[in-house]
Amino acid sequence: MNLRDGVKSSYIKVSSETQKLSAFVKDKTMTLIDRLESFEDIINIEIGDTSLSRAKTLEREFDMRQLYIKNEGENPSGTQKDRIAFAQVYDALRRDFDTVALATCGNYGVAVALAANLAGLNCKIFIPSSYHTERIKEMESLNAEVIRLGGSYEEVVRSSSDYAMEYDWYDANPGGANTPLQISAYAQIAQEIYEDLGDAPKYCAVPVSNGTLFAGIYRGFVTLYKRGKTSRIPKMIAASSSFKNPIIASFKKGLEHCEDLNPELVKESKYNEPLINWHSFDGEEALYALRESQGEAFHISDKKMKDMAAFLLKKEGMKILPASTAGLIALLELDEKINFELDRFVAVLTAKN
Repeated sequence: MNLRDGVKSSYIKVSSETQKLSAFVKDKTMTLIDRLESFEDIINIEIGDTSLSRAKTLEREFDMRQLYIKNEGENPSGTQKDRIAFAQVYDALRRDFDTVALATCGNYGVAVALAANLAGLNCKIFIPSSYHTERIKEMESLNAEVIRLGGSYEEVVRSSSDYAMEYDWYDANPGGANTPLQISAYAQIAQEIYEDLGDAPKYCAVPVSNGTLFAGIYRGFVTLYKRGKTSRIPKMIAASSSFKNPIIASFKKGLEHCEDLNPELVKESKYNEPLINWHSFDGEEALYALRESQGEAFHISDKKMKDMAAFLLKKEGMKILPASTAGLIALLELDEKINFELDRFVAVLTAKN
């Protein structure tokens, strides 16, 4: 099986200021408080504040107004995963761990490897032996140790968590105790959208895999609404690879809980791999967000994602990973179905190509 989860970069660049701060973070003669403050400075310099821009070409092509794109590919490793990776490494540094461990199919591994490298922590990255991501070279260039294990992604997550417990490593895997921290990190995306628009959009569309990103953005908008910052909570649109994600499948069945899929029926391709799961680790939180926001869920085919990525490159000049376009496609399909009234709409693109 030859899977490529997309984001290609021979060298991840950070600012010279970040490099100087990293040297300070790694200096154990300094107090932990000072080292943590320097790592916070790195986060503030490098992570988030991604652009929100009008997609006027898309508006004309699809006869839609006020369509905004939130481009998470502008983070250092090229994906939204940097937000939770740096939050987890900060937590590991604060709790005096010397090693961070996680399972990945690619993007999250690079993000954690980068954060750990800047913090001076060891990084153990577990990858299913059947997966072949081009990002392994980047992980290794950031001094991470890549460990191959048999089994599915979900099984390797559990195995890596077991290793973390046995060897007293920081477990940076999704789900469980890490969910609140990761949701809080992703909630910042909603804050940034609000700061740019001055209010919440009518709809916010997001690609879905484990569900953490989706739940985090929703939680961020709920917090803003409860604080009186926005006039509404957006309806959330979840989109994933056709019939290969339990959150989408469970919502469409009207289920109250996120039901696992049959692992044998979930097949990866080079286009859908970042999205698919037979078990979504934060599926319950994402399903709750869908229901509470009166949102919608969509199955998106590989062909549609591939075609949209090509369209964005040609018309908007954006090099976007195909799987990252799932939410945008769903938003456009919903508009075609119900013909949105004039308002503002946001699609989150999660990774560059």
